[in-house]
Amino acid sequence: MSVYLDFNATAPVRPEAREAMLAVLDRVGNPSSVHAAGRAARSDLERAREAVSALVGVVPGSVTFTSGGTEANALAIESAKAARFDRILLGATEHDAVWETAHACGLPVEIWPVDADGVADLAWLAAALARPGRALACLMLANNETGVIQPVAEAGTLVRAAEGWLHVDAVQAAGKIAIDFTALQADTLALSAHKLGGPQGVGALVAGTRATLARRLHGGGQERGRRAGTENLPGIVGFAAAVLAASGHKSPSQDASSWRDAFLTRVKSQGAVILGENADRLPQTACIAFPDWPAETQVMLMDLGGVMISAGAACSSGKVKPSRTVEAMGRPDLAPYSIRLSGGWSTTEADWIRAGDVWLEALSRRRPKIKEVA
Repeated sequence: MSVYLDFNATAPVRPEAREAMLAVLDRVGNPSSVHAAGRAARSDLERAREAVSALVGVVPGSVTFTSGGTEANALAIESAKAARFDRILLGATEHDAVWETAHACGLPVEIWPVDADGVADLAWLAAALARPGRALACLMLANNETGVIQPVAEAGTLVRAAEGWLHVDAVQAAGKIAIDFTALQADTLALSAHKLGGPQGVGALVAGTRATLARRLHGGGQERGRRAGTENLPGIVGFAAAVLAASGHKSPSQDASSWRDAFLTRVKSQGAVILGENADRLPQTACIAFPDWPAETQVMLMDLGGVMISAGAACSSGKVKPSRTVEAMGRPDLAPYSIRLSGGWSTTEADWIRAGDVWLEALSRRRPKIKEVA
């Protein structure tokens, strides 16, 4: 029996999301049409918007549906540029969807450093905001590799005082920890359905009253004129169903911190380094490194043992490369050797135990080779 511990890459679709999507696929109707079928589709769309908006505590009109978290992040950054913000303060451990867009948009980029546990340096932020120029600050709520939760609300206070724009990538946090958009003091916030048990290919950008979105896709007037194109209604309805399932009842992932910590205790006793160990983290994410044991080899051996995990982020077209996040934490020596295990709504305690068994067995087979080389 295989064990899937790569939820931070993509989560299995929840049964509730699948059922909701199938029900919509069995009907016809464009949400922009005025006939009965169109009105029914519009009703489905707006009910879904209400569910997603409730996830982060905003009014439904604050939510713009997109093709995923990547597009939501890009829409926020390009909107800030259009609003004449003229520089970007970019978290050193941001996801590539934010990192690459920030570097490609044509604005000067300053890298916002983190400490040894991957937590953003607020003193640096305060000093950076005091420099000339209107700043867009980009800080993810929870890191996709380490699970480290950032001090977003504190950063928001500083950014607002400096009349800046705070964009928050909350893709990994949604459905795993509570999110209050107002308390975070964010201006924009990105979400993605498939990280919490919805379908791939759909996400949302939440925008506060201080943010003006600049349309990137032109055509019709869908999404209140913010994003042209017929809405992906089955995907959006599946997104909403996953949100309701994540919010409405206790799931196994809520017990994951104890299961995850038991796994970490086992591997640490054998020499593994826990990345972000002293920071607040998502309850179901573990990032470890073992010196001189390449990440791709660990992933392969775990896979051969029936446990599916990732080496760092899983958004690089299947390529394994040293973790930029671990490098930013001041551990370039560990960057090629870090792996990530991440559970979710269907994960069990037995999955984490099996992962520990397989990893320790692989290590025991490797250790004689280490001694031979020494």
